[in-house]
Amino acid sequence: MDNMRDLRARMRSVRQSLQMTTAMKLISTSKLRKARRRLEDTLPYFEGIRTTMREIIARSGLDRGRWFTAPDEADPRRCATLVITADRGLAGGYNNSIIRYVEENTPHGSMLMPIGFVGKRTFAERNYVFLADFPLMPKEPSIANAREIANLVVRLYRSGEIDHFRVVFTRMVSMVKQTVEEIDLLPLSRGKIVEAESSARPASMMSFIPDEETLLDLLVPAYLKGIIYGALIEAYACEQAARMTAMESSSKNAKEMLERLQLLYNRARQGAITAEVSEIVAGAAALNG
Repeated sequence: MDNMRDLRARMRSVRQSLQMTTAMKLISTSKLRKARRRLEDTLPYFEGIRTTMREIIARSGLDRGRWFTAPDEADPRRCATLVITADRGLAGGYNNSIIRYVEENTPHGSMLMPIGFVGKRTFAERNYVFLADFPLMPKEPSIANAREIANLVVRLYRSGEIDHFRVVFTRMVSMVKQTVEEIDLLPLSRGKIVEAESSARPASMMSFIPDEETLLDLLVPAYLKGIIYGALIEAYACEQAARMTAMESSSKNAKEMLERLQLLYNRARQGAITAEVSEIVAGAAALNG
């Protein structure tokens, strides 16, 4: 490493890496800001759907039917899990934390609906069954993506191919901390929903026209679409935050490495100059002698 030519080549390589990590950090920062703004803009609509769902279930006697199959009757291996990972790496431990959570909490042979190339590649090597292969998302998720997933889930649930559906994604706690979260969406749990509603205000019985079951048939797909879209956007924002943090750390390490290499280069250069001066002085002394 004391060779000046090798040091210059290494410094040039580190500078190129620094330029790349800095650019990726800026891109992730911009994408994160846009994703969070979009999530905030759409949040009232989906909160309205969830509130309507709580109102219907809490203020009716409905606790049976195809949307309320008892969880203890479900086969764990007939549980479909939507797993949201990233299409690319270089995002710190973002992908690994999700993959590890799924492997620890989902028995082999279970049905997965992976989103993101990293998750697909990893789970394809494990003993899991893929229910669907959703296309990669080069840009931020859209309502159309969520609608496609929700429609498929409703079709599979109504046909009896699955009896449980959940979503595993990453929720942002802060810019430097993201946690893996799991949401059980189907079957609906009256106990949890009524508890959430009663905590806000007392529930009074209501009559629905034509009937609760018909309303749920219309509302559940929209409910699923809203939750899935929120999870997609939240996971997308977490991915950008994780990548931004990773690139910031990488940039810092590259700058520190450049400083060390520059110091080594200066020492090597000073040593070369000293050696040349010594040779000149020795040669002059020999001529004079």
